[in-house]
Amino acid sequence: MIKKICFAASSGGHLEEISRLKEIEKEYSSFLLTEKGNFNELDFTEKVIYVSQINRREKLFVFKFIALFFKSFQILIKEKPDCIISLGALATYPICLLGKIMGKKIIYIESFSRVDAPSLSGKLMYRIADLFIVQWRELLEYFPKAVYGGGIF
Repeated sequence: MIKKICFAASSGGHLEEISRLKEIEKEYSSFLLTEKGNFNELDFTEKVIYVSQINRREKLFVFKFIALFFKSFQILIKEKPDCIISLGALATYPICLLGKIMGKKIIYIESFSRVDAPSLSGKLMYRIADLFIVQWRELLEYFPKAVYGGGIF
């Protein structure tokens, strides 16, 4: 039984997309994990946990990514969500992977901007998600076990 949900999305468009799940957020105890960025004013959930922005092309990426795993572990221990719903991107992978290892249900929604080619996050999350949702039918070619959910907007 799901009592608490972690919504996870990087800043920008991913964050805007996840905010469209307001109806789900209203039904459960929840919190949002996101990057500190320019698009942080949301009418979504009361509890927001910020992590550092991460870019796989920066010099200190490996160290920041490892630090993000430790922070994600601490968040999971403290908050104890039953389910993690993620729209990516890279900043959300550690909490999803650790959540999976800890027995949490993982739901991943491939970004609306991905019409005919998968994202790197999608490729990684497809392997661990309990439910993988695409917003465009064309992506079922890449993710045959996915569920077509239509557009989130």
